[in-house]
Amino acid sequence: MHRSLSSALIGVALLNNLASGFSCTSSVPPLPTSAFLRNSLPHSSSSCPTKNTHKKESIALSLSSEFSRDNKSTALMAVRGGSGTALSSAADGDAVVTGQDLDLTMGGTLASLWGACGVVYILLKAIKRVLPIALEPFGKAEGVVPLTQFQLAAYVLTCVWFAYVEGYKGFQRKFSPLVVSRSFTLKSSSPIHHLLLAPLYSMALFHATKKRMIVSWSVSIGVAVIVAAVKRLPYPWRNIVDAGVVIGLSWGSISILGGYIISLITGIAPIDVDPALPEKKE
Repeated sequence: MHRSLSSALIGVALLNNLASGFSCTSSVPPLPTSAFLRNSLPHSSSSCPTKNTHKKESIALSLSSEFSRDNKSTALMAVRGGSGTALSSAADGDAVVTGQDLDLTMGGTLASLWGACGVVYILLKAIKRVLPIALEPFGKAEGVVPLTQFQLAAYVLTCVWFAYVEGYKGFQRKFSPLVVSRSFTLKSSSPIHHLLLAPLYSMALFHATKKRMIVSWSVSIGVAVIVAAVKRLPYPWRNIVDAGVVIGLSWGSISILGGYIISLITGIAPIDVDPALPEKKE
């Protein structure tokens, strides 16, 4: 008796869900999350009734804010309709943070790709130059002295330290989101020197706020000084430091590529990241 009653209830529930699924006379395909794909598709009408009289469509996107600077769990809501897209995110007890919906035209996408990937190319060239030195202690070439246990421990700890300080704190939390955010501000109509020097533009070495340019140039010069000092270290300490540099630069390259791909797919710039553009003069 109980089994028959349970089966009947399940059947009613299934029929109810099936009926609700066909309540619209025409199906509406899901909108792609990329702004580039959304803009390329023709707008179609549906005979399904909506609560909004202006027939606005809403898409809820749940994204991780690990790539944002505040590293807090946020929920991102994109409301599509009218003249543009409004984006906002907020955590409990926190202020609302707005995000930018990217206009991914073909020219803008190519410009941003050159900006972000150009920075990655610079980092990869540095990794290629330093990697053989970092692996030298483990080679079988003549005259190579194996690392002692103390030196091996220093090697591992240096890699871990660089991974956290340079890779995570420096690149993933600060520099990489800045590069991605600035790269997407490039358009096909941008000044020619911005497009040609897109990697340097994305690194905020020019056409940025005064404070941002001071920071960017100070970091670049400081890195050059440190590299020159590390070259003077004896074996194996130079190799140990270079191993940490390889880890940090590799982390940075992956974080830039990952952040760029996420923004390209979702059509949304990194959340809570200021591209540090100079104010327009009236």
